[in-house]
Amino acid sequence: MQPPIFTVCASDPEVAALLGLSPTRLYPWGEAPQGVPTPYAVWQVVTGAPENYLGSRPDIDGFTIQVDVYADTGSTATDVAEAIRDAIEDKAYVVRWGGQETDPDTGRRRISFDVDWLVPR
Repeated sequence: MQPPIFTVCASDPEVAALLGLSPTRLYPWGEAPQGVPTPYAVWQVVTGAPENYLGSRPDIDGFTIQVDVYADTGSTATDVAEAIRDAIEDKAYVVRWGGQETDPDTGRRRISFDVDWLVPR
């Protein structure tokens, strides 16, 4: 009952080149481990609902997920965001480009975007 963003991204060569393999630095629940090297990305479900029908059970769950990319430079953050976008766009829809900001404590850059994903049951 989760969108397959990790599976899709981890199997994409461009994302793997930027976020690594074993581990791929794409973390659920919007949280990365302490001290993880950059760049990395986190994702979390913002909202979702099953496709309900009268007379039968839902066969699809719809999710809106937020993806946040963190990097030491804006250009690297953009590269990772574009790689994730390219990996998922034939399976889901980017529906919002969010903010770009610099963390005042760490100096890390962040890019955010939202994705709508329909997941068959």
